[in-house]
Amino acid sequence: MGIVGTCVTVVGVIITGWFTYRGTRTAAAIQAGPAAEQSKFAVLEKTVARVDEENGRLRGRQSRLESLLRACTWTMDLWARQMRDAGIEPEPPHPLVEEYNRTGV
Repeated sequence: MGIVGTCVTVVGVIITGWFTYRGTRTAAAIQAGPAAEQSKFAVLEKTVARVDEENGRLRGRQSRLESLLRACTWTMDLWARQMRDAGIEPEPPHPLVEEYNRTGV
């Protein structure tokens, strides 16, 4: 009977250890969950801030390029009128220039 009791005790200790390990691991995962989510959220916030900053710079550059295009178009139109007034017929504009003059895009 002593050997059977010892075997049962050993098996009980092993099973108890396994359940304790499993419970500890599950508890650690549950506690790490909010911290991991918080970390992911912080990374997402930084990414959104960086993208917003880049978009702001790109919008500024696009606006500047559009202003430059309008200024160049105005200047070339002025030169073409001056050439016509002097009796010189300028070369026809590129089709993309004609499209821009027609649509503004």
